Amino acid sequence: MRPAFLILAGTALLGAFVMHQGGYFSRPVVLPGAGQSAGAQAQQDGPSKPVSVAQGGQSSGADTAPAAVPSSSQNVDETALRYFAAKGDTKRLNAEIARLKALYPDWTPPANPLAVRQQGDPQLDQMWKLYSDGKLAELRKAIADRQTAQAGWQPPADLMQRLAVAEAREQLVNASNLKQYDAVVRVGSSNPSLLTCGDVDVLWRVAEAFAETKREDRARDAYLYVLNNCKKPEERYATIQKALPLLSRQNLDQLLATEQKTPDGKGEFAALRGDIARQSLANADADPKLVIPDADIATVEGLAKDGGLAADDLLLGWYYVRRDNPQAAETWFSKAHDKENTAKSSQGLALALINLNRPAEAEDILAQWRDTDDDTRKVYLAAVANLLAVTPPPPLKPEVLQRMVQAVYAAKDAASAQQLGWYADSLNQPQTAAQWFKLALDWKPDDEPSAYGLALTRWKVGDKAGVKEIQTAWAGRSERIPTVGERSIETSALGKRRKTAAAPDEAREDQPLRRRPVAQDGTAQGQRVAQAGRARQVVRGCSTTLDPSSMPPEAALTRGWCLMQVNRPIEAAAAFEVALGGSGKTRADAAYGQSLAYLRAGLTDRAAVSASQAPMDSERSIEIRTALLETQASTAFDQGRYNEAILALDERSRIAPERTGLMVLRGYAYLKLRRFADAEQVFRAAAATGNHDALKGLNDLQAARQTNTQ
Repeated sequence: MRPAFLILAGTALLGAFVMHQGGYFSRPVVLPGAGQSAGAQAQQDGPSKPVSVAQGGQSSGADTAPAAVPSSSQNVDETALRYFAAKGDTKRLNAEIARLKALYPDWTPPANPLAVRQQGDPQLDQMWKLYSDGKLAELRKAIADRQTAQAGWQPPADLMQRLAVAEAREQLVNASNLKQYDAVVRVGSSNPSLLTCGDVDVLWRVAEAFAETKREDRARDAYLYVLNNCKKPEERYATIQKALPLLSRQNLDQLLATEQKTPDGKGEFAALRGDIARQSLANADADPKLVIPDADIATVEGLAKDGGLAADDLLLGWYYVRRDNPQAAETWFSKAHDKENTAKSSQGLALALINLNRPAEAEDILAQWRDTDDDTRKVYLAAVANLLAVTPPPPLKPEVLQRMVQAVYAAKDAASAQQLGWYADSLNQPQTAAQWFKLALDWKPDDEPSAYGLALTRWKVGDKAGVKEIQTAWAGRSERIPTVGERSIETSALGKRRKTAAAPDEAREDQPLRRRPVAQDGTAQGQRVAQAGRARQVVRGCSTTLDPSSMPPEAALTRGWCLMQVNRPIEAAAAFEVALGGSGKTRADAAYGQSLAYLRAGLTDRAAVSASQAPMDSERSIEIRTALLETQASTAFDQGRYNEAILALDERSRIAPERTGLMVLRGYAYLKLRRFADAEQVFRAAAATGNHDALKGLNDLQAARQTNTQ
């Protein structure tokens, strides 16, 4: 059976204001066939005259009271009147007088209602107090207890009717809070006396329930009922606000058409039109095919310029990103970033820069926020992959490369690992490249470009068995992997193996990452060798690539130190791994060297494991331990875990003096934790050495204190 729903607009939400004896009464929304008890009223703040409904839902006597209502003033129940008078509640007292006048036209209220004498029923007065305090369950119990103790006693009908309405309202509100929207509609349908201007919140909740259950036209009509019948300006304004995120623009425009002029001649909803334009852009962000009015874009642009809210700049930035206009997106994201350097503004700006083929700027901007959340991490890794794919390979500062390596390894991102492989290969480091290609395959076993890269680098180092292993595994799945080892083909392919990097079209969980090429073919082998020569000093003895696994431990140890001098830490770590097979001093030196290699590569976890492979002397142990703690402190600070950063610095200070740079890091950790006195003490100590970062820290501290006192 189809449930009875609210009658809306036209034969719809029935109701209008009726003036009677100086009081306004809003008629409740009545449902076809639902019926209602005679004399049922809205809650205490807004009594309502019921409307009877004829066949088909049409009103049959809009201004007449129900036939069952008594007309004799002899039957007037003045219990509530006495209670409100005794409490001094003038508002409810006047509402009760107006209600009784509507029901009993020949009834005359007391000349001095506040002086109405009590009639000696303290138990009933206590019941009215429980009702007034909203203690409905206690009221039910009090009524039942008295009926048990006093045979034949019946509570006033008015009290029972009010109690039933209040319980229904409580049920409806609870269902709304729990998002049980079908229950909201059901309770509203069964209790039409709730649906009046006397309790607009209930009408809003019913409208929301319609919208959330895919009955938007019903929701629109419920909001229209409020706008057409309820007169309080603040309620009308709030009605548009509540409808804004729930209704389509077409239905929202129907609500806006009810706008009235304020005394100063402006539209009452003028201030909301900016929010409506903002919502329009937000909807367009979620749906790239959605066409929105140019006026909405112009409105938000005006708000961004006039009000200067970074949120408006972000809205415009995301709108243009979703419409493949990275130039406009960069403009608005830059404005947002200048106003508020946050993860979201940095994320948007980085995304625009990636799409403009400027990945180095994107990586730099997003580096401090890279671990904020999954979306930000995806954009950062896209920047990393695109930066590594640039040809010829750009020179990267050690700290930049280290944080990129850390991010790739932590995220187990196969695309970026593959690009690190090609980057290492372009610098004539095939052993390092092979390790990254192998990691990429571990994380994504079906990644053909990484398998091809691994086969190619193994061929370059003379690992024929390794090449054959990959060719066998990929037989029938790749056309180019079987050709690895054919020198003429490999030589011509050297400049063409670089793959395009990944750029997410959007940083949203509900949108897939779209791949866009931002890097073209690589340079020729001679160019890469020249570039590699400029990037490092080639040390005699390890200028060629060799597999260290066949070396004696002592020779592998020597090669490891040589590779460290030419800044090839991953290859050095592999050589030290072979040297760990030795004994005595060779094994101790290998553990020390491998720890340093992994630290330089940004793999602190592996460095810690390496340090435990063999005993070290006190000096080396302190060196490795302090380096690990420095990295731990820096990483914790970058990720916003400032207490952990301080703990790591405290631990380091127990084994080695704290350098000025670390003092500045500590000062900023205290500043982030709003430990201003501690921050000042540290910054002043560091500033005494002439450190410029410490002087800047003192300025930042002063600004933070001023902000804190405002």
